[in-house]
Amino acid sequence: MDVIARDPFLAASRIATDLALGTEVAARWGEESACAGMTVGGLAHHLVSQVGNTVRLVAAAPADQAPIPLLEHYQGASWTSAAHGDDVNVAIREGSDRDAAGGPAALGPVVDDLLARLPEVLGSHDLLEPVLIPWQGWALTVHDWLVTREMEIVVHSDDLAASVDLPTPEFPDAVLTPVLDLLTRLAVRRHGQAALVRALSRPQRAPASVSAF
Repeated sequence: MDVIARDPFLAASRIATDLALGTEVAARWGEESACAGMTVGGLAHHLVSQVGNTVRLVAAAPADQAPIPLLEHYQGASWTSAAHGDDVNVAIREGSDRDAAGGPAALGPVVDDLLARLPEVLGSHDLLEPVLIPWQGWALTVHDWLVTREMEIVVHSDDLAASVDLPTPEFPDAVLTPVLDLLTRLAVRRHGQAALVRALSRPQRAPASVSAF
């Protein structure tokens, strides 16, 4: 499990932060991103925050409560079913844009600090320890928390790349496999088995969307 979760998360973090610090992102910092209502700079900060929250929360583990199952986490998170204009999504966009107000040059030192601290933080905790997610009020295992952040990193790296007309970064199989497993399980729960089977094998009977969210 250590190899599955720790090293891939480090790799995913480096890929994401390299993208966020790229000259293409800096050049279009104040423009609207592919995530409507959020600037390119805000999206870059939101992407980097997946690493930042990991450093902050995992460093504080273990939580004084039992972790919940991974899919239950998404069942309880309000943003998974919220509309674009709902408060939870507006708050994410506005908070990310506020973080980006200092401009692209301010992001580099933040990234350097996070990447320097991340290996020690990950290496100092058992992956089955509970980590508290304070904005949700419940805990996941460190392992499951890392899977959720890898999913965020993969999805938002695609968003950020699309925002500045770059190819979507390629992630190692050790990152992509748990992300696709999670998204598939969420999509099956939302749309049913038949919809996923058809989307992947029978386009003539496939539904218009099998989005996990």
